[in-house]
Amino acid sequence: MRIIITGVAGFIGSNLAAKLLKDGHEVIGLDNFSYGLERNISSLITHPSFTFVNGDVLNPFNLKDIKGDVLLHLASQKIPRYSSAYRTLEENNLMLKVVVEKCLRDKIKLVFASTSDVYGKNTKLPFKEDSDLVLGNTKVKRWAYALSKIYGEQYVIANNEEFGLNYTIVRFFGSYGPNHNLTWWGGPQSGFITKAMNNEEIELHGDGLQTRTFTFIEDTVEALSHCVLNEKANGEIFNIASDPSEEITIKGLAEIIWELVNGKDAQPKLKCIPYSSFGNYEDVMRRVPNIDKLQQYFNYKPKYTLREGLKKTLVWQSELLNKSE
Repeated sequence: MRIIITGVAGFIGSNLAAKLLKDGHEVIGLDNFSYGLERNISSLITHPSFTFVNGDVLNPFNLKDIKGDVLLHLASQKIPRYSSAYRTLEENNLMLKVVVEKCLRDKIKLVFASTSDVYGKNTKLPFKEDSDLVLGNTKVKRWAYALSKIYGEQYVIANNEEFGLNYTIVRFFGSYGPNHNLTWWGGPQSGFITKAMNNEEIELHGDGLQTRTFTFIEDTVEALSHCVLNEKANGEIFNIASDPSEEITIKGLAEIIWELVNGKDAQPKLKCIPYSSFGNYEDVMRRVPNIDKLQQYFNYKPKYTLREGLKKTLVWQSELLNKSE
């Protein structure tokens, strides 16, 4: 198949592109390197079945003449913790309209990348694909990202009902691993690893007792490839996540990373940072997925425990940091 990927130089995009190429598919990737990195696709550039377009999704002309069977829309603005809620809302909305119009015009399938953040403050765990989506106070800008993705999901489904858009929606739960961004954009684990390697304090937002379920990137792209390639995924929403038993506090994550980097006897250096230090922010205290639907549709089963995935990630990140010194 011929798959178009927006945000191909990002974390998930670059890893999925590598898998698709290995499995014999053709990939056309678009990225403007606002968050993606050239190093993430450096090994793909010379592949005969990979085509790269350096451009912004917001410009529809960058996609106009590209032909494909499926368009996977990964390009996105994230939670505006340190940035603008306006940019998150505006750009996510405009990018989605461009890719939906492209898919309708060319009669191709759209795979829309949503997020586990849409479940918000729902306290009924674990989260299933048909669970309620519960957001907080409108004046708390962290909900702008979840809202943009909820709107995106509704917009995709509405275009299916009105115009026959073929689609699949995926909701990611805490993916991590090789090629993740080393800043907060890449998730807490990336920053924690760098701090632990430098023997510096790891900063925990709030008390660090909020929980997440992290998914190693190889498991993420395995599940995602089914959603991209398999017709059984058409018209469906899927949680893409690790085993729910892998739920862990952010403090616990920091402690595991410190141990893996510095040894079992090393005392982790942890510092709690109040949410007020980066604006009016509200956190989700627990985030646990239900992955029964993925298992039923595709016989999906995560291969990596958190410790196993972190060990592989540490090797990659250590090599990367050593190269940059």
